[in-house]
Amino acid sequence: MITIELERVHGDYGFEAKDANGHVVRIDTSPETGGENFGARPMQMLLMGLAGCSGIDVISILKKQRQEVKGYRMVVKGERESGKEPSLWKDIWVEFHIYGDVSEDKAYRAAELSMDKYCSVAATLRAAGAKIMWTVQVHP
Repeated sequence: MITIELERVHGDYGFEAKDANGHVVRIDTSPETGGENFGARPMQMLLMGLAGCSGIDVISILKKQRQEVKGYRMVVKGERESGKEPSLWKDIWVEFHIYGDVSEDKAYRAAELSMDKYCSVAATLRAAGAKIMWTVQVHP
């Protein structure tokens, strides 16, 4: 069982969430709903989790294939349902940017394995109804 602790530490909605290893994440709501930009919004953290989960997968797969990854970046964009409460993620676009001496075919396959098989965050978002689209760009 995983345990997370959350404590209000700033204004009305500024929280710090801490995991069992002491890692801290700041969370807040938007200024329009009373927040003060103290931290990330909870729904944005889901997209960050998707990027982190998939990034770990892709790098791990490429390392096992002896690909020389010199840099790695992802861009994740999302659109939420409109006019609904709660407003879930509806469409998510993921761009994988892989830098180095990496085969385009292997990079694509690594992303495909992550998004379709290994990444638990992607599976969770899909189970909630999100459509996830992705592209891979390999840069020398």
